[in-house]
Amino acid sequence: MAKNKDGTTPGRGKRALSRAVFSRSFVVIFLLLVQVLFIFAFFGLLQRYVVYATGGMAVIGVIMMIYILNTRRDPTYKLTWCILIGVAPVFGTLLYFYVVSDMGHRAEKKRIQQIIDESAPQVADQSELMARIKEQEPDFYPLAVYGARLGYPPYENTRVTYFPLGEDKFRALIPALEKAEKFIFLEYFIIQDGHMWGDVLEILKRKAAQGVEVRLMYDGTCSFSKLPGNYPRQMEAAGIQCRVFSPIRPFISTVYNNRDHRKILVIDGHTGFTGGVNLADEYINEASRFGHWKDTAVMLQGDGVRSLTMMFLQLWNAGTPEERAYEPYLIAPGTGPSEVEGYVMPYGDSPLDDELTGEMVYFDILNTARDYVYIMTPYLILDSQMTTALLFAAKRGVDVKLILPHIPDKKYAFTLAKSHYRELLEGGVEIYEYTPGFVHAKQFVSDDKKAVVGTINLDYRSLYLHFECGVYLYKTPAIRDIYEDFQKTLEKCQRVTLEDVKKEKLRVKLSGALLKVMAPLM
Repeated sequence: MAKNKDGTTPGRGKRALSRAVFSRSFVVIFLLLVQVLFIFAFFGLLQRYVVYATGGMAVIGVIMMIYILNTRRDPTYKLTWCILIGVAPVFGTLLYFYVVSDMGHRAEKKRIQQIIDESAPQVADQSELMARIKEQEPDFYPLAVYGARLGYPPYENTRVTYFPLGEDKFRALIPALEKAEKFIFLEYFIIQDGHMWGDVLEILKRKAAQGVEVRLMYDGTCSFSKLPGNYPRQMEAAGIQCRVFSPIRPFISTVYNNRDHRKILVIDGHTGFTGGVNLADEYINEASRFGHWKDTAVMLQGDGVRSLTMMFLQLWNAGTPEERAYEPYLIAPGTGPSEVEGYVMPYGDSPLDDELTGEMVYFDILNTARDYVYIMTPYLILDSQMTTALLFAAKRGVDVKLILPHIPDKKYAFTLAKSHYRELLEGGVEIYEYTPGFVHAKQFVSDDKKAVVGTINLDYRSLYLHFECGVYLYKTPAIRDIYEDFQKTLEKCQRVTLEDVKKEKLRVKLSGALLKVMAPLM
């Protein structure tokens, strides 16, 4: 891409300015000013109505608190809003309705959920497999029932390859793309010009010219920070169908809510990739931002790719007014490699329903673990239920270990993570920080037979607000690879002790305590 004389990318400055002006931070500042003006109006110009103004704000606060406490949300989330509205009723109420209403995207959300519901009949009939799982794998059966009920059934006949680094995924991705004959689907949270995306894009253009159907979808935040606004048109000119998920609209977007945080790549319906790795150079350590970037991914080959294909098509079809086709892209169960051991259950998590699928899968692993649960996550912004599950596992004698970054990408997130350290350490959870740099992997492994690799962080945004995905593995050979990678990564970590927590700087402790109150909104 051409650059200006000062080395900047054309339009990048304007996008940065637009992002600042139209961001949620701008709206928060604006609503705070409304609160201040409201107070000055009544306490300055209309002094004789001070009593009524004060009483009115108190009534607004009480009504809003009662309303929020009766919603179906996480208790910590509700408590945060109640505190905010109690302190600043006008500001808190306006901000609440701004965030919850998600102006500009309501119709889009309704359409997405309708499509997800409509596509349920396309899910493969796995009743025979479920009967065998019930008989042969009773420990897995309850979670398999849960996944199947949500449209994410378990599959066999699926080979799983685990990649302990982003560059490992990249090396496998290139030859896989070269073999595409029918279609390539890509859905990513972040795409950025560079070595990784350049190599992938070159293949996509060539495959499109050969008649392979190529579809590309990326989250709307990329348009402000990574890619130009006309990027879809550039892709269309190269023969690549391209869509922006939930593009950000001035003043009517809450920007960060309900983003598409998934990473899905499907080739011909039989090969699929997912995990934490986006299509940008830091994910393969070609660009260094926060030290060494530790990320992970998996490649599925066989029946289980059907669910990844379905997930992609569900969000893609949200922008398709014409007839929506699924079956031509879905391979039939039983066509994958039959000699492969174990089961896979790819699943998605939508913020538009009442199911916290990602968190429920994590809870199942923690609550059924007998020997160990080892976790990698870039963020540790926990709700009360996840904290309880981690502590309960440790107090039952389960070896619970967490690997977190030592060099964070967001200082406030690192400060928030540290606010949980004392409680977890005192409850028996072991915490380690990856000293070479930043951990972006999102994965669990437990008892040599269960694992998850996906996009779901241990924070409010992943668990409550974003579109996410993951792959649950049960008794597959790749679980051993995940376990061994955790052990090797542990050798590069420093253990956090209670003494370290006590020695933490006072400003970090105070900042963590304050941020913890607002954590669900961050």
